[in-house]
Amino acid sequence: MTMIYTKDSGLVKIWVGLVLGGTYTLDQVPNLYNLKTVVTDVVNGTVA
Repeated sequence: MTMIYTKDSGLVKIWVGLVLGGTYTLDQVPNLYNLKTVVTDVVNGTVA
């Protein structure tokens, strides 16, 4: 079973908040399935 994260996933929202708040950088987001990609897209505003 593969996890697919979306912009509405709880873990994505947590990581977006941590990155935008300056606690972590995008480079520090774990490579967990597509988590890093979705967080990067949300932070960069490339996902609606």
